[in-house]
Amino acid sequence: MFAGENFIILEAAKQTDNIIKTVNFLKEQKENIEEVSAAIEKLNAVQELIRNNAQLHSLVQDDLRNILNSPYIKVEEVSRISESFNAILRQASSDLELINEILSSNHLKLTDGERMSTIHLQQQKSKEMVSAVGRKTKRYQEIISFREMQDKINNRETNY
Repeated sequence: MFAGENFIILEAAKQTDNIIKTVNFLKEQKENIEEVSAAIEKLNAVQELIRNNAQLHSLVQDDLRNILNSPYIKVEEVSRISESFNAILRQASSDLELINEILSSNHLKLTDGERMSTIHLQQQKSKEMVSAVGRKTKRYQEIISFREMQDKINNRETNY
């Protein structure tokens, strides 16, 4: 029986070794999946930032053109209006450069969590910029509408 017990112990040791190898392999795969998941999360966040910036540029182009082409915008207002929209676009470009720096440079010594936190903060800022452009556009459209109505009232024909 002594040889049989050695055989059982040897088989148990082999099985234990295989289990340990399997556990280590599974841990490694889990870490790989977590890395891929984190990379996908970063990619999705950056894609949303890019979409927000594209929307922002499109809004500014279209809205600014419509506002500036209105006959109810005074010449002295054109540069102020243009500058207010351009300031938002400059900030958006600066924010994208920051994100690019965060993602492509290790000299900032950020952890993945800190990078994601910064990216999420920039996402929020970009949403706020889109909202700010919407508010500015609405305000200028209301001014244009008011001036148009004022012009119609002031220039209507009277029949008395």
